[in-house]
Amino acid sequence: MQTETRSRIDQLTSPTGHPVSVIRFEGDISSTSRDAVVGAYQSLSKETVRIILLDFTKVEYINSSGIALVIQTMIEASNSGQKVHAFGLSAHFQKVFTMVGITKYANLFPDQQAALAAL
Repeated sequence: MQTETRSRIDQLTSPTGHPVSVIRFEGDISSTSRDAVVGAYQSLSKETVRIILLDFTKVEYINSSGIALVIQTMIEASNSGQKVHAFGLSAHFQKVFTMVGITKYANLFPDQQAALAAL
């Protein structure tokens, strides 16, 4: 049974002092997750937010429609000149994200610490 997608945004500072917005997802990501995925991203200022981390640590399942929403978000960010990194994906979804070309838009990291260290 699919669980509802929730998201929240945290503001952090990278080790080099840059502001970072982290969109933290929880639940399953599918076609019904548009508000939690795309809506959360679109709530960020395109003028002031330059670095975005997508946290998938508490996501159990992502179907093809959910992957499409993630790709849409990453393309929008790329077109706005924003840098996106993702972390917390299971080995399976790291492989899927790589296969569908998400790595053209975002680097994948095992955890938040590794993602922040790469900034």
